[in-house]
Parts: sequence; C-alpha cells; structure tokens
Amino acid sequence: MSNSMRRKLKIFKYYSSSILSALLGLVIAFPLIYAIFAGFKDNVNFDTYPPTILPESFLNLENFKHVLTETLIVRYMLNSFIIAISATVVRIFLSTLASYAFAFFRFKGKNFLFFMIVGTMMIPTEALLISNYLTITKLGLLDTYLGVVCVYFVSATQVFMFRQNFLTISGALREAAFIDGANDFQFYTKICIPVSKPVITALGMSSFINVWNTYLWPLLVTNKEEMRTVQVGITMLSNADSASKGHIFAAVGIILIPMIILFAISQRNIVHGISSGSVKG
Repeated sequence: MSNSMRRKLKIFKYYSSSILSALLGLVIAFPLIYAIFAGFKDNVNFDTYPPTILPESFLNLENFKHVLTETLIVRYMLNSFIIAISATVVRIFLSTLASYAFAFFRFKGKNFLFFMIVGTMMIPTEALLISNYLTITKLGLLDTYLGVVCVYFVSATQVFMFRQNFLTISGALREAAFIDGANDFQFYTKICIPVSKPVITALGMSSFINVWNTYLWPLLVTNKEEMRTVQVGITMLSNADSASKGHIFAAVGIILIPMIILFAISQRNIVHGISSGSVKG
C-alpha cells in the first residue's frame, strides 16, 4: 500500500470515528437537550401531533419565570449544593486519608480490613435505609443538613480508587521525603494530593453528581418543604390539581445547567482521572 493510500485511510478512520462519536454523543445528550427545549413550550405544544422537538419561540420564558419566582426551586438548589459539596469534600478527605494508610502503612490485618471495606460495595443502599433512618431519628437530625449528608461521608469506592492511585507513587520517593525531614502528613499534603488532582477531580465530580441526584434518602429525612433537595422538590412542582409540563421541564433545565457547566470545566481532568485510577494493584 502506498503512502498516499495509507494517509487517506488514516484520514478516513479519523473522520469516521469523529462523526460516529459525535452521533453517539448526540443520542446520549438528546434527553437533556429536549428537556431544555421543552421548557420554552406552552402546555398546548405538548399535545400537538406529530410532536415537535423545537419550541415555537425561544423567547417564551414564562415557564422559567414561574419556576424561579413562584416556587422554591432556588432554595431546593441551595440545599442540594450545600449537601453535595459538604459530602464531596468530607468524603474525599476521609477517603484519601484511609487510602494513604492502606497504600503506605504496614500493620496486621491491613489486607483483611481493606477487603472488608471493599466488600461493603456489594451491600445495596436500600438495605441500610431503615437502620440509617432510625439512627438519624434517635440523634434528632431530621430536617437538618447533617442528617441528610452524614450517610455520604464515607465511600468504599473512593477508598479503593485512591488506594490504587497512591500505589503508583514510588515508595523510594516517600523514603527520600522522610530523609529530607518530612513526615507522613507533609508527604500526604505536598506529594500525594498534588499528583492526584486528576483523580480527585474525577471522583469529586462523580460524588457531587451522585449526591445531587439522590432522591430517596432526602425524601425520608426531610419533612419541611424548605429543606427539600432539587430531586425531591421537582416532584412537588406539579400536583393533581394543576399539572404543568412546561413548568416541570423548565425546572429540569434550570437544574441541569450547573451540572453541564461543571462537567464542561473539568472534563479533561475527569477523563485523565478515570484513565489513571487503576494502574497498579
């Protein structure tokens, strides 16, 4: 095969894979795009046949105005931000500390304890709802941020991922740091954390989105309307007497915007963190 033919084949493979990736991304993102577009529609437009994707006008902001001014969507989003950010920060801090111990310390039962922690990943979340709810009730933490967020402080998945990442750091580097007068906390903060920024970003985003999208647990432990999160509050925007599809889709679009912005900002670190999270066992 000539060089020109090889060059043309490479170009064809590049553009075909790019087009296929773009089409696949469009299919995956279509529900999100439709949800945002539907927020500009009137209720009459939802009953038209054949159904339409684009609204009649993108200047129709009545649904968004209603959601922002007549509902507690802003308070719901604030609650979700507080809970998701608190859970993410505490979870990463505790997970990195535990992972550092499993990666660098030597103590009896280390492997058994690590596999016990990893084994909790097989326990369904729903199996712990009743016991967690009874505990939160006894502690008097219903309708509080702490009552909602405390169950997300520890993640076996993140302990496993950070341990795998820390194992890629050379033990000779730690010994050299100790010779220079550093201690474990200094090595953790000045070496391990900086080199783990892509993994921290990826797991932080994953944690934030998972907590943001949680529905069942916040529903159980919050009774006051002003303490609801977005996923619970959005289901309360419509009722049997007045159901407006436009309002629901407008609220969904508002809720999606922060997630899209966060993902767009940190997508490179997310990809790099996912690809480098499990290098060494």
